[in-house]
Amino acid sequence: MKNLKYVYLVALLFAFGCSGSGTSNNEDAESAEAMEAGDTKSTYEGEVVEKDIVTIAAETETLSTLVSAVKAGDLVETLQGDGPFTVFAPTNEAFARLPEGTLEDLLKPENKDKLVAILTYHVVPGKVMSSDLSDGMNAGTVNGQELTINTVDGVKVNSSANVVTADVEASNGVVHVVDAVILPPSE
Repeated sequence: MKNLKYVYLVALLFAFGCSGSGTSNNEDAESAEAMEAGDTKSTYEGEVVEKDIVTIAAETETLSTLVSAVKAGDLVETLQGDGPFTVFAPTNEAFARLPEGTLEDLLKPENKDKLVAILTYHVVPGKVMSSDLSDGMNAGTVNGQELTINTVDGVKVNSSANVVTADVEASNGVVHVVDAVILPPSE
């Protein structure tokens, strides 16, 4: 059951990045800067309440596609769970760069398992801050496969996704915004 929750979490994060399509690098950078500078806490009746990963993604315009994908994969509740989780969250533009029709196909109910596999490949159990990353590091994902981190020229995941905003802390983990959808080796 715990692994299923992780899978749902990843799918949720993936969904947050999948719904948008026509943003530019400047728009992603501006939104990422706003997210980085933004507050991950909100006030409710005088109490400070930290925001979970899903809430942060939902409030970040450039992650709206990911939010949609997470919803389609039924991963919202999982990603709102205790965690902690580390999510490499693809931007809307990252999803837009997938081959034409790929996103639409993944969002179909009959492809839910494939969507969840991709989304959970973006989620690492535990809270991994950028200061914890090292060159050549392998990180096991919720879907059971590993990601490889490269820190030679910035931070890259699997040599294909650049971390454009790091260390967005949430009540149940951390989000690192990336500029590409990271596909598992089996996909």
